[in-house]
Amino acid sequence: MSTAPLDRIDRKILDILQREGRIAITELAQRVGLSTSPCSERVKRLERSGVITGYHARVAPEAVGKTLLVFVEIKLSSKSGEVFDKVKKELLHMPEVQECHLVSGGFDYLVKARLRGMGEYRHLLGDILKKLPVPAESHSYVVMEEVKETLALPLDR
Repeated sequence: MSTAPLDRIDRKILDILQREGRIAITELAQRVGLSTSPCSERVKRLERSGVITGYHARVAPEAVGKTLLVFVEIKLSSKSGEVFDKVKKELLHMPEVQECHLVSGGFDYLVKARLRGMGEYRHLLGDILKKLPVPAESHSYVVMEEVKETLALPLDR
């Protein structure tokens, strides 16, 4: 990714695109105070440099039956670069896992998964623990109410 600093207009473009990824380039240009061509070039530059990593549709979990949201803390019994690499390899290939983070603190991994129900969760947890290269303990947190979820990054103006 390019390390060139983002100016005020780049940040405004990114702010709008995070919330309205399908906005027409003409409307985006008007909202950031540019003509269409320079705005389009800025967006292309942000894409080429890896600042914009993609565009996607957000699907309502309820619409596809994924009503259970669960977070799992995983604490490994032993740690090494090799162990971390093996854990990463296994968790990357589990489609139910939406996010997985190696963290510091009282446990090693924080996993976020969306599932159809507790039965599916039980199978996922069993698969995770079975595929880990070392014994591990887990603590699960089932979400009762989603207060806020966003992918938009706050951008300093």
